[in-house]
Amino acid sequence: MDHHVILEEETIAEERSVEAARLGNDIISQPIRRLPSLRAPVCVDRNASVKEAIAQMTEHRIGCVLIVDDGRLVGVFTERDVLRKLAAAERSADGTAVAEFMTADPECLTLDDGIGFAMNLMSIGGFRHIPLVDGERRPTGVVAMRAIVDYIVDYFPRQVLNLPPAPQLSVPRQREGA
Repeated sequence: MDHHVILEEETIAEERSVEAARLGNDIISQPIRRLPSLRAPVCVDRNASVKEAIAQMTEHRIGCVLIVDDGRLVGVFTERDVLRKLAAAERSADGTAVAEFMTADPECLTLDDGIGFAMNLMSIGGFRHIPLVDGERRPTGVVAMRAIVDYIVDYFPRQVLNLPPAPQLSVPRQREGA
C-alpha cells in the first residue's frame, strides 16, 4: 500500500477519535437536568406499608420510590429490595413498614450534577436509580440508568437504533407459549 494512503488513513482515524472524545465529553458533562426523560419523584412516607410502596411503583411504572419523613429523603425502596430483602424475609408486604426494607440514607445527587458523575456513581455503586435532592434534602427527582442510556442513544440514533439483529438472537419463527 502506498505510504501516503496509510498516512491519510491514520490522520482520518485520529480526527475521528478526537471528534468522538469531544462529543463524548460534551454528552457526559451536561447537568442531569438536561435528561429529557426525568420524572418527578414518587415519594411515600417511611411509615407506609411495603404494599403501598409496591403499589406506587406499579401504578407509575417505575423501579423505585423515595422514602420521606417530614418531606425530606430518608431512604429509597427499589425492585431489588422487594426481591432480595422482602422475599428473603418471608414477611407480609401488607403490614410491614417500608422503612424496614428501604436503603437508608442513600447516595444522592442534585439536578445540577453532571451526567458523567451520575454514571460514575451508578457504575461504582451498582445503582440503577439515584435520588435527586435540593439543598435541604427534599426530593426533586430520580435519575435512572435508563434515562441516561436513552439520552446517549438520542445522540447516536443511526448507529444504535438501526443495527441488524444478531442471527443467533433472532425471533423464533414458531409461536411459543400459550
